[in-house]
Amino acid sequence: MDTFALIVTIGVALGFTYTNGFHDSANAIATSVSTRALTPRAALAMAAVMNLAGAFLGSGVAKTVSEGLIATPQGAKGMGILFAALIGAIVWNLVTWYFGLPSSSSHALFGGMVGAAIAGGTDVIWTGVLEKVVIPMFVSPFVGLILGYLVMVAILWMFRRSNPSKAKRGFRIAQTVSAAGMALGHGLQDAQKTMGIVVMALVIADVEDQGDAIPVWVKIACAVMLSLGTYAGGWRIMRTLGRRIIELDPPQGFAAETTAASVMYTASFMFHAPISTTHVITSAIMGVGSTKGSRAVRWGVAKNIVMGWFITMPAAAVVAALSFWVVNLAFG
Repeated sequence: MDTFALIVTIGVALGFTYTNGFHDSANAIATSVSTRALTPRAALAMAAVMNLAGAFLGSGVAKTVSEGLIATPQGAKGMGILFAALIGAIVWNLVTWYFGLPSSSSHALFGGMVGAAIAGGTDVIWTGVLEKVVIPMFVSPFVGLILGYLVMVAILWMFRRSNPSKAKRGFRIAQTVSAAGMALGHGLQDAQKTMGIVVMALVIADVEDQGDAIPVWVKIACAVMLSLGTYAGGWRIMRTLGRRIIELDPPQGFAAETTAASVMYTASFMFHAPISTTHVITSAIMGVGSTKGSRAVRWGVAKNIVMGWFITMPAAAVVAALSFWVVNLAFG
């Protein structure tokens, strides 16, 4: 039963990674597709490849997820907690994908972990949740907003005497690079989050010891599933990011993607903080758009997105807690 529970939990973790890929693929490519810098299929293929590459660039975020948020639960009950956490995250991903709301898969996972841990009587490392999840959840969008605005102002100043049509053609090409950087950062962040869950499952099953290096097969499996999910695409969310917040042109798309990628690399390598790619790219788009004036940004749509950010963790936590109680009732 222990082996079966481990296999099921890992399978559900990889399923979550797949939903993460198609839910968050819009993060990397929405701006490039909306400005016609890339065709949708070319953009998705590029994002899938770069997600795969990004998954192998580090392990700091995975360590934070596996050791820094909840105490590692033990035995069959511990595996049930992980299973319920993943179910909570998957359900919230599917709900927000259906409504085209670019919520955070990352915070759905963290909310699921906290909710399942509380329901299962496992200690939550509240200092870790505060320092590595809650504070970055507020700081990273603010940084993305301000930095996006400043980057766009700098671009407008540097190219103020350029021919507009030639400049747009050049930025359309540059967007291929910035979108690839964004997708690489997405792989660096989001594949590692599932790696952390799988490692925790292996520790609970006594297959790995706490603090061991992430097995290569775990990296490959998580990276491949994220890439497959990315290639499946997330068209509903792509429309929200690429068109409904603001009508982007190539310079704006380049500025937003460059800003978001920079924030993600900094968070990953300097702070090992698992930030939300959704929060960062959305806020960067808002910052870039605000250089056209406050009326250029559809703040009503932005308000709905931000509200989704705040309810993601508690909503996923509630679903995860209910899932744990169901699992515990069914299997004892």
